Amino acid sequence: MDKIHGGQLLARALRNEGIDTIFTLTGGHIIGILDGCALEGIRVVDVRHEQTAAHAAEAYSRLTGKLGVVAVTAGPGVTNTLTAVMNAQYSGTPLLVLGGRHPIQQEHTGGLQEMDHPQIFRSTTRFAATAWETARLGEYFATATRHAFAGRGGPVFLDIPLDVQTSLVADSTQLPKHYRPTDPSGADTDTIDEITNLLAGAERPVLFAGSRFRARSAGALVALAEAVNAPAYVNAGARGAFPYGHPLLGNRTRSQAFAGADVVLALGVDWDFRTGYGRKIATDASVIQIDSEPTRIGWNRPAHRGIVANPGRVVEQLIEHPGIVHSGDREWTGRLQAAETERLQAANIAADAPAELVNPEFFGRTVAEFFGTDSIAAVDGGDIVATTAKWLQISTPGHVLEPGPAGTLGTGPGFALAAKTVFPDKRVGIVFGDGGFGFHGMEFDTYVRLGLPIIGVVGNDGVWGNIKSFHRMFYPERLVATDLGRRPYHAMVEALGGHGELVTRPEALLPALERAAASELPALVNVHVDETSRASSNYSG
Repeated sequence: MDKIHGGQLLARALRNEGIDTIFTLTGGHIIGILDGCALEGIRVVDVRHEQTAAHAAEAYSRLTGKLGVVAVTAGPGVTNTLTAVMNAQYSGTPLLVLGGRHPIQQEHTGGLQEMDHPQIFRSTTRFAATAWETARLGEYFATATRHAFAGRGGPVFLDIPLDVQTSLVADSTQLPKHYRPTDPSGADTDTIDEITNLLAGAERPVLFAGSRFRARSAGALVALAEAVNAPAYVNAGARGAFPYGHPLLGNRTRSQAFAGADVVLALGVDWDFRTGYGRKIATDASVIQIDSEPTRIGWNRPAHRGIVANPGRVVEQLIEHPGIVHSGDREWTGRLQAAETERLQAANIAADAPAELVNPEFFGRTVAEFFGTDSIAAVDGGDIVATTAKWLQISTPGHVLEPGPAGTLGTGPGFALAAKTVFPDKRVGIVFGDGGFGFHGMEFDTYVRLGLPIIGVVGNDGVWGNIKSFHRMFYPERLVATDLGRRPYHAMVEALGGHGELVTRPEALLPALERAAASELPALVNVHVDETSRASSNYSG
């Protein structure tokens, strides 16, 4: 009877789930998993730090709708993923961490990197367990996957001892089938009727899509906004769900729209610090909140109507309803559009203002123009990134990859790696602050080794700008640990075999970005920008 090892059996389960790529930093405790992937034709992408591998797996999930998978070795290899796992938990992203573990026969003997990993992960995942039997690896995988996709989705952890990976089982060992729902659940007919009537009767409706509004329903969102003539706003994972330049897409007027709205349709939105906790919505407005996660409905902002369902599927149901027409105040929508134009003009004036180095608004506008509408941009935290995000023109759902509510710095290199792996023919870039670059900038070595022409651009003001501004508000006489200095990050990338450039004048920025693209190498453009003085309110609420 033909035999296969446990790592190959697990890889077959991954392949049956539709997973074609995993991310890793190699180690002795996962050799069975990696060998199994090689045998089953699953691509293994290896990086320089386990946290990057886990961030890449999260981005793979966001970009494909599949389960993102990262395999890491025992002990510090596993614990190095914790920050990325937390990020996926906050973002509601299905992510599987496969952790190597010491052999069962070495349990409680003080073996190399012996650790009870599931105990560590139970507070940051939806499921964490050890797979103790080789023949049952498919069952363990099915259970973990069910938890990863349930509700809003999130990370799971599966611990696999080395001898479970390497032990042999019959090649004919059966794997579970049909172990999780695959069709998104919508709302019942009466609920769709009710929402339709509220939207059709509204004078000032607003649509707002957030992190749990998935890309597959982007066309339906545009159609719904057009049907009811409602301004639409997107944030977080929903960025790109509206094409750039669409007259109903709002970017700089969300607070004004919320203050004047009589009906707000919230689709997969978290009323957290990024959305003003829902407090900017008029107190007498009706909030229709649709979310796959029941605990998010009514959180911080009461919902007039709360519906537990897939937000995208509900939008698809709404546009199929014959009563979804607008009869309200079209002038109000026009006023918001006029305000958008006015604020964009003001931003352009600010971008063109003289600066000693590169004006942050000019930086954001130029970078956005360079990426255009069809690129994928990983935005990696900081004031300069927040400024740039306002200018981005990317019009493909899910192609603006941001950290999410955790605000994790260092996501950019992993997110971009996944993007270039999934979409090799697209331009993929990372927008860094100089603080963010310091976390995982060494992954440019990975890009060089794998031949991935990812373009990074650093807004380098030499400080932890957001923190320094906030610190100054309380203790201006003592600014502690806030200065970085303008380091030659581009030279590091050049030394690794990539393309690097330093930019200190605004007129040099776009040509530098174009040369970076033309090099067809992993590239970093290091831009000296003026220090900003904008303090964040994220800490105070």
